[in-house]
Amino acid sequence: MSTTTAGIVFVASLILALALVHVPLGDYMYRVYDGREHSRVERLVYRAIGAHPEVEQPWPVYARSVLAFSAVGILFLFFFQLVQGRLPLHLNDPGTEMTPALAWNTAVSFVTNTNWQNYSGESTQGHLVQMAGLAVQNFVSAAVGMAVAVALVRGFARRHTGDLGNFWVDLVRGTLRILLPIAFVFALVLVVGGVIQNFHLHDQAARTLSGTRQTITGGPVASQEVIKELGTNGGGFYNANSSHPFENPATWTNWVEIFLLLVISFSLPRTFGRMVGSRRQGYAIVAVMGTIALISVTLTNLFQLQHHGTVPTAIGASMEGVEQRFGVSNSATFAASTTLTSTGAVDSFHDSYTSLGGLMMMFNMQLGEVAPGGTGSGLYGMLILAVITVFVAGLMVGRTPEYLGKKITPREIKLAASYFLISPLIVLVGTAAAMAMPGRRASMLNSGPHGLSEVLYAFTSAANNNGSAFAGLTGNTEWYNTALGLAMLFGRFLPIIFVLALAGSLARQGTTPASIGTLPTHRPQFVGMVVGVTVILVALTFLPALALGPLAEGIH
Repeated sequence: MSTTTAGIVFVASLILALALVHVPLGDYMYRVYDGREHSRVERLVYRAIGAHPEVEQPWPVYARSVLAFSAVGILFLFFFQLVQGRLPLHLNDPGTEMTPALAWNTAVSFVTNTNWQNYSGESTQGHLVQMAGLAVQNFVSAAVGMAVAVALVRGFARRHTGDLGNFWVDLVRGTLRILLPIAFVFALVLVVGGVIQNFHLHDQAARTLSGTRQTITGGPVASQEVIKELGTNGGGFYNANSSHPFENPATWTNWVEIFLLLVISFSLPRTFGRMVGSRRQGYAIVAVMGTIALISVTLTNLFQLQHHGTVPTAIGASMEGVEQRFGVSNSATFAASTTLTSTGAVDSFHDSYTSLGGLMMMFNMQLGEVAPGGTGSGLYGMLILAVITVFVAGLMVGRTPEYLGKKITPREIKLAASYFLISPLIVLVGTAAAMAMPGRRASMLNSGPHGLSEVLYAFTSAANNNGSAFAGLTGNTEWYNTALGLAMLFGRFLPIIFVLALAGSLARQGTTPASIGTLPTHRPQFVGMVVGVTVILVALTFLPALALGPLAEGIH
């Protein structure tokens, strides 16, 4: 079987598997978030944190709950990392202690679901921090994203009310009923596939060909690997991330990891359709996601397999930075999937991709990671784009736009536009600041367009809470730790505030009956319009920066 054929089979099997679970998983999540009964374990959790599960919250209270919970998580994880040398299961490797700047960056990174890592995991973070700090945030940061998405959907579904549900209920249910059960099952699957799960601090391997002995850190990898992908987190136990054989041993585990990082985000549109009372609306949203994702995966494979250039032309594909176990096509599919979502995990190194392949990685994130996007954040990002699309359509026909029976008034479009503009503002200002200072440019491994791409990629990844990197940039400096940490904070929580404000505004409205002038939002025409608006808005925003980076490198 040729490389191209194998790649097509790999992608086709992923599409089939995602299609098979879309309905049952989407319906299950609908029942989780729509149910009124609380389990005994959930009630114990509510009592422990002082939450009142029967009391619903208007959007300002919901937003304050999100921010307060996240702030506590950042403070806890920050101090946890600084004192880990005095705790059990620490590696105790000299020279690998966490500095305050790096601990800040890492705490913000994991709480914001970014998982940017300016450190080498196996030599810096002890097993206790990995399990009780980083892995816990992998679960709850994903649950926060799903809670915010559900709150926005309730805004569309509800009438004449200011309440969006209870954040603490949504958080606990998302964690205990969705993320934990799936993670438990697939952790066992990964263990069967060869992913390690132990408490070994150091394992001595056999002597290498040069006669030296390798020291390889063990650890509870499988349990963290599964939520790393399922919660679209991306932070690897090892510095090599999913290209390390202890995290991702074989081609079929590579397939499982890609499936995990896509499955919840591609199923949430079904949940959305059920909650608003129209399955067709859910199918339209997942069709937009699927169309963009398929185009991206196809182009990324094309650029890596057939991009013109000395090495790709000579050997038929770009093999630099690619793990031999997976090959070019499967690695390109992983790279496209991880940047289309907010996962950020890698099984190949994006800094080694061809210029146009690297451009696709950046463009995927600059789309807002909505195809299908992060766990929860992809859905609410796509719904924001749908609101902008119906507004554009309303301008074309000269009438007040409507979406799901709700009028999109100046207030709603201002909130949606503010959401969209946050990420470009952070990315472009951060990149400009870094490139304006010689000391920051010194962190680039490469000069010229590729060096600019390294910095542009870093701020794109941080602002969109992705976490992957062009590995050539030295990010573990006080300036980059601080700047990228701020980019992650603002890129996560400012959009959430605008999303919840929009949800509250929509929930207070009544229902606007459909008329002959109402744009149908469940048909292929609307799907095409949303795809077009998404691509055009991003192209207009980022084209100048991309022209100076990967595009200039590609035509050099």
